[in-house]
Amino acid sequence: MHDYSQLDALSAVIRAGGFDAAATQLGVTPSAISQRIKLLEERVGTVLVKRGQPCTGTAAGRQLAMHTNQVRLMEKALDFGVPQADTLTPVRIAVNADSLATWLLPALAGCDGFLYDLIIDDQDHSADWLRAGEVAAAVAGHPGPVQGCDSHSLGAMRYFATASPDYMARHMPDGPTAEAFERAPAMTFNGKDRLQTDWAKTIAGRAVNLPKHRLASSHGFVEAARLGIGWGMNPESLCHEQLANGDLVEVSPNAPMDVPLYWQVSRLTAAPLRALTTSVMQQARKVLIQEP
Repeated sequence: MHDYSQLDALSAVIRAGGFDAAATQLGVTPSAISQRIKLLEERVGTVLVKRGQPCTGTAAGRQLAMHTNQVRLMEKALDFGVPQADTLTPVRIAVNADSLATWLLPALAGCDGFLYDLIIDDQDHSADWLRAGEVAAAVAGHPGPVQGCDSHSLGAMRYFATASPDYMARHMPDGPTAEAFERAPAMTFNGKDRLQTDWAKTIAGRAVNLPKHRLASSHGFVEAARLGIGWGMNPESLCHEQLANGDLVEVSPNAPMDVPLYWQVSRLTAAPLRALTTSVMQQARKVLIQEP
């Protein structure tokens, strides 16, 4: 059996990114945190924390920290008819940036008692965090559940390819042709973001090589498009006002792209996260496109 004061110290260091911050969270001294980590590393026989600014967990450290969080979540679900202490339980979730910027936060706000640790990743890759055992749940782009997880359909997020009127006149005077796509600057969130590439291929009828600005901000995408920096795929809920007032136009009219999303949650922690799952599902049904 592991000493859970040591495991809690490990989880806090990885979550907070440092020994001092972890000590503040747990109400102990930094030297106590350091001693607990040292004893735990001696017990398991490997380094668990990469010291630095910030501190990060090794593969073994992240696995132990996730185990600790799972145990704390399962303990939270126990009900012996005795009032429980009002403690906050860490829960790590992988989510795509656009969901975080548009609909997920109200769902998280609907559930008390958790300390959220949100990992931002593309919806086509967020399930990888579940496969690695590093998160308890994820907003994913694939329906098939990761082994050991349950999958719930959330609906689809609708995107519009948008740009400013001046941008379209300057870069795509003849419309979104394959040649124009390969000259006109687009935007991408990061190296995993394929929305622009996939949409342009559909419109052009062939694969196109897009010149791309890299801009890791959902709200920044909308503003950059408005300022004529490039064109990009923006969630309907973030760009509908700009489309309505003419600050933005569709690169190709009446050609939205619907991206289905799924809530995948580990079966080990599904019970203690049931209220969160309910809140996520309810909020998604209000905002995302649902099948008839």
